[in-house]
Amino acid sequence: MSQKQIKVVVVGGGTMGADVAVVAARGGCLVEIIESNSDRALQLPQYTDKLMDEQGFSDRASLIAVTNSIDRIDWQEIDLVIECLPEKIEIKQELFKTLDERCDPKTILASNSSSFPISQIAKNLNTQDRMIGLHFFMPAHLIPCVEVVCGANTKLDVAEQLIRMMTMCGMVPVLVKKDLPGFLANRLQHALSREAFAMIDAGIASPEDIDKAVRFGFGFRYLAAGPVMQRDHAGIEIHAAAGASIYPSLNNSPNIANSLSDKVANGNLGMKSGSGFFEWTPQSIQEERKRYDDLLKEGLKILKKELPQIK
Repeated sequence: MSQKQIKVVVVGGGTMGADVAVVAARGGCLVEIIESNSDRALQLPQYTDKLMDEQGFSDRASLIAVTNSIDRIDWQEIDLVIECLPEKIEIKQELFKTLDERCDPKTILASNSSSFPISQIAKNLNTQDRMIGLHFFMPAHLIPCVEVVCGANTKLDVAEQLIRMMTMCGMVPVLVKKDLPGFLANRLQHALSREAFAMIDAGIASPEDIDKAVRFGFGFRYLAAGPVMQRDHAGIEIHAAAGASIYPSLNNSPNIANSLSDKVANGNLGMKSGSGFFEWTPQSIQEERKRYDDLLKEGLKILKKELPQIK
């Protein structure tokens, strides 16, 4: 990408798409959100303006525009497309096939998908070398990490361009060199979750105590150092000895735990259904989300010196 103002299109104006637009705009990019739902499209400016103000970039809020049709975009002028549509492979493949035909060959085509291999999304494209994963974590404007995921045919130069851009936007990009299920962060997260829910199934610990052990125990240290750096702090030989003792007893089932599958079967899906591992009301959901976001914001303050600075 050149030194001119970068032009970004975010396809899908749901919560994730809107938050991603805020990330790009705070880095100085000119952003258009495509949202076909007219009611949601009308709500987006107020939502993004609020987030830009909260993050101290109210002067850049005007960089975000909203349109309701793919046909209203001058695709030859776009540097980067970020797809944030529902997790349905057919929808994504159809969109990128259209974009492949309309966009300049230098336009980077990125998907925020967390479920589908990038190579699968790109399989019908003529220019698979510019198709890449750009996986944000919710809420995207508060969680600094973003995964830059290479498909089987993605050019490394495309990944390097995205890494530079995301750094410019104040994000912490990580390069995932191989396109495998769960990419990087979700694989690590699910490895932990598999053991956690297996321990719940076995009656070893309650959901509440599992969460406490992570948040106020080893997880608390992750704010300062990840699992690899932690080994150097503690001593690699100590970790190796502990691993030799613990690994044989860790859960290695290819199936999800009963404590998860039973809740799904019974429609107990968490906040969206009013019941999951915990009970939820509209008021308690609102209070929990505020508590959650407020803590994330405080965490960002702690990490401020280690995050890329937005100019």
